[in-house]
Amino acid sequence: MTTLASSALTLAEWATRLDPGGKPAAVVELLGQTNEMLSDMLWMECNDGQGHKTSVRTGLPAATWRLLNYGVQKSKSLTTQVRDATGMLEAYSDIDKALADLNGNTAEFRMGEDMAFIESMNQQMQNTVIYGSTAANPERFTGLAERFNTLNTATAASAGNVVDAGGATATNTSMWLIGWGQNTVHGIFPKGGNAGLQVRDLGEQALMDKDGNVFQGYRTHFKWDCGVSVRDWRFAARIANITVSAGAVQTPNLVNTLIAAINKLPWLSAAGASPPPGGTRPGQINTAFYCNRAVRTALDTQAMAKGNNFLTIETRDSRPYTAFRGIPIRICDQLRNDEARVV
Repeated sequence: MTTLASSALTLAEWATRLDPGGKPAAVVELLGQTNEMLSDMLWMECNDGQGHKTSVRTGLPAATWRLLNYGVQKSKSLTTQVRDATGMLEAYSDIDKALADLNGNTAEFRMGEDMAFIESMNQQMQNTVIYGSTAANPERFTGLAERFNTLNTATAASAGNVVDAGGATATNTSMWLIGWGQNTVHGIFPKGGNAGLQVRDLGEQALMDKDGNVFQGYRTHFKWDCGVSVRDWRFAARIANITVSAGAVQTPNLVNTLIAAINKLPWLSAAGASPPPGGTRPGQINTAFYCNRAVRTALDTQAMAKGNNFLTIETRDSRPYTAFRGIPIRICDQLRNDEARVV
């Protein structure tokens, strides 16, 4: 996928700028195997320490219809500042030295254990990007679902970008259309910090068991400090209330909801034409749909039926993928099938 040639970068690009001793490149590659949203997200350094401030225009200046001999009333625009916070996700992997050295390949044994921590942190981070709520968990950061959690525009302006798929049960899932960009939606990390999962081999250390007894072991430290900044909510759309039963999508006319979502994003609806594969157009916005495997299966089935011209099977790097109007439909396993109905 084409990425921004600016201060907003993907994890893979940030990895090329980090200390080679941190081994971020291998970690980034592993993350991309399960939750593709984390691979697609653009990342920017916070402009306010542990948080990121965005100035949002909330009112336009008024113009005056003037009569002869009468003046023009003074006016100005209105703005406000929104601050997005970051959270700290950490873990330690402790392994008894005698156990790690037993098979004669200590590094391989430790890596096998470390990968379990990497997968766990990957899942937790992706879950927080979607469902994070500082009201329920103040130590985390606010995710996407918390910002698009109503259909009532009187409650939140972002409700205008929530598409109701019609599900009336509590076994729903959501699909997301996101235009990643430095002025739209992107990930953030603390000022002076690093983007992505940081892995430090702390080497051999004196460890303690549950009773306080000491033994020699190896320790690895995992650290991931980040958050999400929705600088312009118009560039994210949620298709909510997609009913899933017995692992299968029960909502009819999913394609119609994709059309509605596309027309929510300003640059897509204004373009009047489908974006090229990868979802990138001039303006440096990377766009993709995200859904779980139940929704992806339903869309794949419709694409193979050849019932429409917009839902297609494309090929990139000799690998097939499903796309709608050229926008890739990506897998995100952390999107649950037990979401409450958005009302």
